[in-house]
Amino acid sequence: MKSIHDPRYLLLIQRLIAAREAAAVTQVQLAKLLARPQSYIAKVENLDRRLDIVELADWLKALKVPAKQLLADLPWWPD
Repeated sequence: MKSIHDPRYLLLIQRLIAAREAAAVTQVQLAKLLARPQSYIAKVENLDRRLDIVELADWLKALKVPAKQLLADLPWWPD
């Protein structure tokens, strides 16, 4: 199984999308906050591109979401 199609990664991306939407931030707005093109956001959210841990931290900072909040209750995330 490729890691980008791993159910654990899918759940993480679903939570990132939900966090972005809960913050009322569009893909375009998030892209501007990250100084990236909107297509970068779309590719990550459509599972065409994988985020690394540093990029994940950047997304969380831009959305003002604590990592503990996003990762809470993930059955596969270590305590």
